[in-house]
Amino acid sequence: MTWIKPSFLWMMYRCGWGAKAGQETVLAVEIAREGFEWALRNACLSSYDRELHTDRGVWQGQLKRSPARVQWDPERDLHLRALPYRSLQLGLCGEAVRRYADEWTVSISDVTPLAHVIRGLVTGGDTESAARLLPEERPYPAADGWTRP
Repeated sequence: MTWIKPSFLWMMYRCGWGAKAGQETVLAVEIAREGFEWALRNACLSSYDRELHTDRGVWQGQLKRSPARVQWDPERDLHLRALPYRSLQLGLCGEAVRRYADEWTVSISDVTPLAHVIRGLVTGGDTESAARLLPEERPYPAADGWTRP
């Protein structure tokens, strides 16, 4: 399974600004909107929710068959502290991973140097300069009928 993590700061939390062992390189992967929306349409929540699923067994069956998983994790601030709202994490497996690698990927860029510069600014107390360097992130204009928990 591989994960799409659209939030830069959540990714910095996950990889420790590119300093965690085995996570020293941070890549920004641009994918086609059609692919992202295919994954969303074919996704199952990564955890059971009794308000949304008829029973745990039905959810487990959906999860097993689904090529994508959706989960919501707390968004992070520049100090990597949890914020009171959540960011999407989109897990891919099976067919979705193949499509991601072979069809959806538009570009890949190494943003490790950027992560290190922003971390240095935050560590040095210059959060205003750090914030100006963050990649632009906008709310995703979801298709009609899609909602976020």
